[in-house]
Amino acid sequence: MAETGKPWSRVELIREAFHYQSRFEGSTMVFKIDFPVTEDPLFPLLVKDLALLAQTGFRVVIVPGAKEWIDAVLGEYGMASSYILSHRVTTAASIPFVEMAAFHVAARFMTGLAGSRVDAVIGNFVRARGMGVVDGTDMEHTGAVDKILSDSLTKTLDQGMVPILPCIGYSPAGKPYNVPSDEIALAAAEALGAVKLFFVALGGGLRSDIYKLPEGVELAEDGRALRLTPSEAKAVLKANGLSIGQANGQGDDRPLRELALALKASQAGVERVHLVSGQEDGAILRELFSNLGSGTMVYSDEYESIRPLRSRDIPVILRLMDPLMRQGILIKRSAEQILEKKGDFAVFEIDGSVHACGALHEWGEAQGEIAAIATDPLYADMGLGRRIVGYLVSQARKKGLARVFVLTTRTQDWFELLGFREVRVESLPEKRRKLYDHSRGSKVFALELS
Repeated sequence: MAETGKPWSRVELIREAFHYQSRFEGSTMVFKIDFPVTEDPLFPLLVKDLALLAQTGFRVVIVPGAKEWIDAVLGEYGMASSYILSHRVTTAASIPFVEMAAFHVAARFMTGLAGSRVDAVIGNFVRARGMGVVDGTDMEHTGAVDKILSDSLTKTLDQGMVPILPCIGYSPAGKPYNVPSDEIALAAAEALGAVKLFFVALGGGLRSDIYKLPEGVELAEDGRALRLTPSEAKAVLKANGLSIGQANGQGDDRPLRELALALKASQAGVERVHLVSGQEDGAILRELFSNLGSGTMVYSDEYESIRPLRSRDIPVILRLMDPLMRQGILIKRSAEQILEKKGDFAVFEIDGSVHACGALHEWGEAQGEIAAIATDPLYADMGLGRRIVGYLVSQARKKGLARVFVLTTRTQDWFELLGFREVRVESLPEKRRKLYDHSRGSKVFALELS
């Protein structure tokens, strides 16, 4: 990426922001924010950013962590805490003080949002059940999520307010329980069908100079892992020697705990999970509205149904491409030509049947061409073409390409929606430029990857 100080680069960043804003506007996002972040000097700016999201059409849910503040309050009143499997044993004597501390932290967020003229509600949105006896110890008022009251949350969000969920849940009989805020955030994201779940901590992201990252993981210039599939997240956990307990969200290494939680959220159907630093001004906005982000994203692997082309698939993809070749949208290809470039092709398979295809041809000069994009019209609403292009772009990044381009006569608007911008024919690699068919008059659109 060019220096952000250049005017054209700032324009590109603005375009990126509008693209992501239009894509996610109206969607639900859950923010789990560790308590130490609330003590950081940049916390007021973080709350302003959350308020800005709520004001611009995003449905924001906040789950504040309160562990350290609960520790301080209990310590002030001479109550020591003991732990079983990383869970605080919350006694009958301590639960009133735990409630007081949890709601105090939640009130910090409500006050900050009020300063930006955003209404918030600290509510009883968590139904809890007691953990009972664990390893011979009665956990008393320590509980787990039994149910997220999603109807109440949805009504609150529909009214344009921000729900705040403290780490307290209640049984149907009204008994209070101290529930881990990480667990509440996971359950709320799943119950609300949130497209994004943020874990905001003092760290944020996974860096290659601190953790062992598998080969092929996409890195930012600062060594931060930009994005991980669930399989890559599992590989990171394994490479860094996590125990089963740590993989279940326990252990002292917060970034790895967050990664384990992100993996669980992804497996539960949350589309995007982000590990972000609360010590960086605008980190949430950068993570939301730019390709490079500011932290590490774990995303549900929408490419899991995409695989390399097999020889027996060629008749099927020719059938998919045939109407487009007849209309002149795609150049004509024979079975022999596809077989010759078989390694460049990928297909989207659903229940054993191929319903979309595409190819990535390398032309040297760190450039690749995305071509032969075709989808089954019956599956048009599933966005298979977009997903094939996204997969090919990810493959190009892994190959170290700096740019991908397409040649198109009819679909320029579609590629512009995917972030491509028109460039001159002269910018094509020399090998591809020599083969450019001037009689077709194809326009060239490119996506910069570096």
